[in-house]
Amino acid sequence: MATVSRRARVADVHELASAMPYVTRVDGSKGNAVYQVGGKSFVFFRTPRPDAFDAETGERYSDVIVFWVPSESDKQALVQDSRSPFFTTAHFDGHPSVLVRGSRIGELTYRELSEVVQDAWLSRASRKRANDWLAAHPAP
Repeated sequence: MATVSRRARVADVHELASAMPYVTRVDGSKGNAVYQVGGKSFVFFRTPRPDAFDAETGERYSDVIVFWVPSESDKQALVQDSRSPFFTTAHFDGHPSVLVRGSRIGELTYRELSEVVQDAWLSRASRKRANDWLAAHPAP
């Protein structure tokens, strides 16, 4: 199966985020990976919080990944479909990001995940870096 059409994996998040230019990985307070461009986070692995939990058990999700998005409309496009693995919580109201559980990342293809990571990077990179990257990677 071609890489672009296979199911995404959590390891792909790390690979794709690390592959973007000018990226630094820092560890959060609990050792969670935080990927930054120019000192701005664009993907991070979130520690369990009370706002993201299993409705049946009340257990906090321990596998939430946060991706920045370019705009509120992009966010809504990702979270409004109940079949989508993307979601948000009240904590992120007004914040340009979406959440996905690592356990559901396989509902995306590698290509879809790649686009989400690239959009996250583009939304946080400086205008020059974003323009340079877009010029080197024209849309198909």
